[in-house]
Parts: sequence; C-alpha cells; structure tokens
Amino acid sequence: RMSFPPCLIRKDLKRIYGMILINGYGSKVKPIYILAEGWRIDLTTRTKYPITQGIRVLRAANVNFIPHLYDYEERGGTEVAARELGLDEHATIKTLIMEDENKNPLIVLMHGDREVSTKELARVIGVKTIKPCTPEVANKHSGYLVGGTSPLGTRRKMPVYMEATILELPKIYINGGKRGFLVEVDPRDLSKLLEPVLVRVGI
Repeated sequence: RMSFPPCLIRKDLKRIYGMILINGYGSKVKPIYILAEGWRIDLTTRTKYPITQGIRVLRAANVNFIPHLYDYEERGGTEVAARELGLDEHATIKTLIMEDENKNPLIVLMHGDREVSTKELARVIGVKTIKPCTPEVANKHSGYLVGGTSPLGTRRKMPVYMEATILELPKIYINGGKRGFLVEVDPRDLSKLLEPVLVRVGI
C-alpha cells in the first residue's frame, strides 16, 4: 500500500490506471498519481518530481529515467548536485548555453568536473570565438532558468556538442529542467534523442 507525503491531500490527486491487453482482455496495472500542479509521483522510487518539457521529451520517446531531487544552491553547479545526491561529479553532466561571434547559440554537454576549452571548441566548429551566453540570453534560448537548464525540450532548437567521453559512462545525470532536479539516464539514450556532435574539448 502506498503512503503519501504529509503535504499531499488525496482529493488533489488524480488516480489513473494504465491498461494492458492480454489475449484481448484488459488488465489493470499499477496506478500513477499525478498532482494538479504538474508534479508526478514515481511509484518505483516514490519520488515526487516536476513534469518539465525535458521530462515530456523523455516520456514521449519511452526513455527510461530515474528522477533525483536535491536542495539547490545558487551558483552551486554540479559540485553541489553531486555532493547532495552522493554522485560522482564526473557523471553529473552540465548543460551550457553558449554562442559564437554572430550570437548563434549552441548547447555544450560537459562532465561536471571539467571545463570547456572555448578556443578548441571554436576551432572544431569552425568559428572565430565561442563564449557563454549571459544568464538572461541563455534563459531566453532554452526556456529554462540557468541552474535548471535541460538539453531536452529547449524553447529554441540549437546544435548540441557533447564531450565524447560522456558516452563511455554506464549512466549519467543531467538536469531535468528545474533547479534542484536531475534525471539519471543512459548516455546512449540521450545521444539518440539529441543527435549531438561529439567533441573533445574538456580541460
């Protein structure tokens, strides 16, 4: 029997049963509880998590993921996320919104414990310069707030550049589209969704 956090009131929940067909007959599967505020309770982990555009993309593609929530700290980055969740920061991937000299935006996925060599990235892409967007510009391009930027479901479609060694990891943790919210996914599943250009620009 499922127990609900004290903050949840049963009347605020919608109980939805999935149906599977076995020899032509419908069979009920475990219920999913969805909060009116757009939050979902994962019955496997009993974790309440927000339904962001990034999560919608994962669900639409039937990608397996595990949600992880933590106490967000301003400017804490992947170091705080890894510390709070007990993760390897190398597998905690940061999503960076950058731009070239013509203000064309792009997404860079990098290991949390490494920085991006913008000089090398510019050389690989074939532009003069690459620099991080200001928070205001980054928010406008992604549709998320800096600190809660997911590479999935961005407002503007942008080319994605992924550090090649990310694909060597068995699992990674990317931002789910909200501050204090990571999702655990297989990097190969993420690569199929984003179709990134693989680069080696980490320092």
